[in-house]
Parts: sequence; C-alpha cells; structure tokens
Amino acid sequence: MSNAARRIDILAFADVQLLDVAGPLQAFASANELSLARGKAAPYIARVVAAAAGEIQSTAGLGLFAQPLPAAQQTTDTLIVAGGRGVHAASKDPAQVAWVKERAAQCRRVASVCTGAFLLAAAGLLDERRAVTHWAHCEHLGQRYPAVRVDPVPIFIRDGALWTSAGVTAGIDLALALIEDDLGSTLALDVARELVVFLKRPGGQAQFSATLSLQKTGERFGDLHAWIAENMAADLSIATLAEHTGMSERSFVRHYRAQTGITPARAIDQLRLEAARRLLGDTSFPVKRVAARCGFGSEETMRRSFLRSMGVTPQAYRERFSAGGDGGAHESGLTTLTQN
Repeated sequence: MSNAARRIDILAFADVQLLDVAGPLQAFASANELSLARGKAAPYIARVVAAAAGEIQSTAGLGLFAQPLPAAQQTTDTLIVAGGRGVHAASKDPAQVAWVKERAAQCRRVASVCTGAFLLAAAGLLDERRAVTHWAHCEHLGQRYPAVRVDPVPIFIRDGALWTSAGVTAGIDLALALIEDDLGSTLALDVARELVVFLKRPGGQAQFSATLSLQKTGERFGDLHAWIAENMAADLSIATLAEHTGMSERSFVRHYRAQTGITPARAIDQLRLEAARRLLGDTSFPVKRVAARCGFGSEETMRRSFLRSMGVTPQAYRERFSAGGDGGAHESGLTTLTQN
C-alpha cells in the first residue's frame, strides 16, 4: 500500500445490512486489484469499523469482523455509514452519534448507504442538505429529521462533501461514483465491468422504474404491460389497449385505474419516458430517432413530456446522464427498443 492510499472506513453495527458493507468494500478492493495489475499502487485502504470491535452480526445472519473505531489521531479520508435494522439503535446511542459527528469533521468526505442516512441525520450532518435513503424509508427520514431536505427519487446524491445513497445495491453505485471522483471514469467503469454490474448508473437515475411499479400494482395487466414494452411505437390508444385485454373501453379504464392507481394514458407516458431515458443514456441515437422508437410521435412531444416530468429537455438529460453511446445499444436490456 502506498502512503498516498486513501483510507476508507465503513462503519457497521449489530444488525447491519450485509450488502451495504460488502458492496462498497468489494468495489474498493477491485479498484486496488486493477491498479496493482497495471503496475500502480493500490489507491485504497478499506476496512470495516464498529464501536463493538470483533464479530458483529448482519441481518443476513453472516458475521462480519470489525476493527475498533479509529483513534482521533488516525486520519481517515472517507467515512461511509452502512444501513440496516440496527441503524435506529445506533442513531439513539449518544456515544455513537458523537463519534460520527467528530469523525466526520476530520474526513474529506462522508457518505451513507441506504438507512445509514439516519445516523448521519442524528449527528446533524444532513441539516439543510439534500439527502436520499431507501425509497421505503424516505418519508420516515423526513418526518424524524425535518431539517433534512429528503429527495426520494435519486439512487445517490452528492451535496458538497456529503454523499447519501438509496437502498442496498445503490451502495455499489455510490462506491463507483467515489472511485470515479478520485481516479477518473476509466477505472470506475473497469471496476463496474469487473463486478459484472448491469450498468454504471448515474446518481440522478430513479430508484425504481415505472415498469416495476406497474408490475407490482397491476398484476392483472402484466401481459398488457409486456406487450406495450414490445410495441412502444405502436398505436397505444385506449381503444387498442381495451381490445388487447378483451374489455370495453369504459370497463378497461375503470379496472386499470383501480389496479394501478393511474390512468392508462399516464401509464403509457411513464413507460415511454422511461424507455426514452434509457435510450438517451445508453445509445447515441439522435433525439428524433429516440422519440420515434418510444412512440412520442414527434421530437417536440417528447421534449414537452421531459420538461413536464423532469424539468429538463431530452438533450440536457443525455448530456448529464449519457453513458457514452456508440450508435448502438449497450448491455442494458434494450433488446426490443433498439432493434432495427
């Protein structure tokens, strides 16, 4: 290890979420392995620390070996607070909260994974800051700590030297972003490839997809949603959808809204927006071509939909979140949408 290696401390506790610790830890370990293989010094010294050093039990039932909390004179570059059921007990422990607050003041940056944000908030570190946690806990975080500006949508948020991330696997996205911030996008992408990550996701990407939400709330219309995904550019009028389900138009609209909580028109708009976002981020297709493939009819119609839903134009979205397309789809599951 080089003297210049950045020390990463991942704070754990009893009933910690295993992947909140293991995911980021492996990302930093992979960055070390890739760097060493290229004849460079390992950039990180990553370790798990806890107030109760030794073996701590994760919620998955697997024990983790944690080192003692570092002494005041021992420098740490980055402090990452993991989440899990035990975070609520930890956030009510005055000694634990005091340590996090004091340690954070000595670190270059501080981050949380999933519900680890509750411990940062208990230490006052998220006051008047934008922050995110697992979508299922965002409302609770906002209610318990009203000074925190909770944004439930992104998978991770950077507010100055403070980083917060959404649930579980978003901890890997966070670690990749930290690696990119330290060492550049090339190594971060190589780590993502090494971990066989589906896609290196930008922080502004939504925590959950419209497709998953509709699948969960509208199982009765699962076949319809699958058909829509394969026919995004087709006529998706109420008449067509009703015919596909074998219902009258009035009956279809009533049952669909009862099942999903939204109108068919709103669902189609959400699905088309999601498909367009993926194409804009993962390919270099012209915006006009994306609009046509996703069934918007025209580039202007898609532009208005983006502005209404996300406050940015399709081109601005691409500039911010593009993964660097090469004219074709990347490995992102766009098998239907990117067919010629």
